[in-house]
Amino acid sequence: MESLSQDQIRQLLETLKNEDRDLDFLIENDTDPSGIDQIRIQRLKKRKQALKDEIAQLESMLLPDIIA
Repeated sequence: MESLSQDQIRQLLETLKNEDRDLDFLIENDTDPSGIDQIRIQRLKKRKQALKDEIAQLESMLLPDIIA
């Protein structure tokens, strides 16, 4: 991912943030009370955490290195 331009990183960030919002919606609006969908929700939450990690990594690529 180091070879991506700043614009490409920003575009990818926007895409990942949209997917993260979509996952929020899916997780919050799951109305099936049965335990069957709990596995699905667990998978969605796992994907959401992976997205958060990837978003943090990309955001850190946008910040310049600051030497204190």
